Amino acid sequence: MIKRRYGDRSDWGRVLQRKYAQSYIDSKEFKGYLSLLSVEKVSDPLWITYNEQRICIVDDGYMWLQQFPQNKNHTVTTMFDSEGNIVQWYIDVCLECGIEKGIPWVDDLFLDIVLLPSGEIIHKDIDEIEEALTDGTINQEMYDLAWKEFNHVTELIKKGDFKLIQLSIEHKENLKSSLV
Repeated sequence: MIKRRYGDRSDWGRVLQRKYAQSYIDSKEFKGYLSLLSVEKVSDPLWITYNEQRICIVDDGYMWLQQFPQNKNHTVTTMFDSEGNIVQWYIDVCLECGIEKGIPWVDDLFLDIVLLPSGEIIHKDIDEIEEALTDGTINQEMYDLAWKEFNHVTELIKKGDFKLIQLSIEHKENLKSSLV
């Protein structure tokens, strides 16, 4: 089954205290929803490892900005540490984005791209999409769409033309004053 993920991440038990804001933007640079989760208190920090490099992606004081561009097959989550530094950009390839009860959501198509501030690109969950096709969770059309989007976004990043990462700080700053 394809997983639906919500911008407010209200089901995330690790987060004990939170603030949240979202908005819709229709500008020349970006059209779609933005969500900002300010993590006030966690039960324990979340660490991940990429190529033997250990990175904390959530702890007290961290913020997660998610950009849901309209009519695209990806979202971008920018993770900021408690000092406001970008920890990583996490790009989810998705079937579609939408709104339910006022909250933006994404139907995840397994493939993910991580971009570190160093410029390193990490491709994730290739085994998961292969398994999803084999077991019938997704069909060939969804599989092809995911790979097309994955390759397209990777190329944009490599060329320095993936605009959402360039807008992440501005989008976070615009939403910070609306946190409740």
